[in-house]
Amino acid sequence: PEHLPFADALGAALAAPLEALTDLPAFDTSAMDGWAVSGPGPWRIGPARADNSDQLLAGRGSTVPLADGTAVRIATGAQLPPGATAVLRREDGGVRRDRSGAELLHDRGDHPLEQGRDIRPRGQECRTGEPLLPQGTTVTPAVLGLAAAAGCDTLTVHRRPTVELLVLGDELLDSGLPGAGRTRDALSPLLPPWLRAHGARITDVRRVRDDLGLLRDALRRSPADVVVTTGGTAAGPVDYLHRALAEIGAELLVDGVRVRPGHPMLLALLPPLEGDVTPRHLVGLPGNPLAAVAGAVTLAEPLLRTLAGFPRSEPYLVEAAVALPGHAVDTRLLPVVLPERGALPLAFDGPAMLRGLALAEGLAVVPPGGVEAGARVEVLEVPTG
Repeated sequence: PEHLPFADALGAALAAPLEALTDLPAFDTSAMDGWAVSGPGPWRIGPARADNSDQLLAGRGSTVPLADGTAVRIATGAQLPPGATAVLRREDGGVRRDRSGAELLHDRGDHPLEQGRDIRPRGQECRTGEPLLPQGTTVTPAVLGLAAAAGCDTLTVHRRPTVELLVLGDELLDSGLPGAGRTRDALSPLLPPWLRAHGARITDVRRVRDDLGLLRDALRRSPADVVVTTGGTAAGPVDYLHRALAEIGAELLVDGVRVRPGHPMLLALLPPLEGDVTPRHLVGLPGNPLAAVAGAVTLAEPLLRTLAGFPRSEPYLVEAAVALPGHAVDTRLLPVVLPERGALPLAFDGPAMLRGLALAEGLAVVPPGGVEAGARVEVLEVPTG
């Protein structure tokens, strides 16, 4: 666990329950602009503070008790004076002067002013020490706001695993139009935000040529908790990943998954860096873009979310709006949209295609043989930011 300032904790998982360090609100406050009143009306309007200021403002405490039958002007969020029983909204109040010239306030509202009206009582949202959020909760902007309101200055979160992305292949272009056997690198822009959405802290994205020695050295020296590679997982003439892992003494944990696209993916345990005992992992993704995404959701996401301290999520099940085609013997990951009538498959779902994924709201997990219309199917999340 790390104790981090808010700016650095966003996106991490809480490593301990978030507890309130104060009552919230910390004192009785006004929920409206108007007058704090004591007892039934009409009320004589008096000074708001000992310094004779004419109203109570947010950020300025009140020490002058409010006597029965009196009122003071008050702004939204201001602390109520002792003795206040309700707040009369500005639009419901009428002010006139009596014979002595003092201001008298009366209620012009449609309903009687009951005790406690438009008062936010101390501790309405929580009490000091009350648990607000459980361990494992993702730190979102709303969580940061709640933590600040509850008196926190830092958050205790799980350390996010560092990830180095190695994009393998001599055929890849960083810019311009593909041609002459060269193709654009689609995975360098696609994968980092996808991995960040599941807990990763990306330390580097770099290209490694189709060279056994270069790949072996990159794997041996990477300081990242998780190395993610793209390409080189099959048995082609320049697919060196298996050989490089063997030469550095890595342990293969998963060597192929029965899923389409993406079946030649792998998960390995890398030896620690010299002088260190911290375990490192490698996730080998196929080089085709949609196949790489299939590998990311199958192996990389569960690994990263576990290392980052996120709890295992329950499967999200959706009815199939139409029959979803499946592979004969393997599970299929199929880009789908999710209208009200259920999951609908998208075209352009080949291993090298991204057009369907760009429109997808999820990836349907289609078992071997497919799914009939109306049957429930698990849908995996597609990150949007």
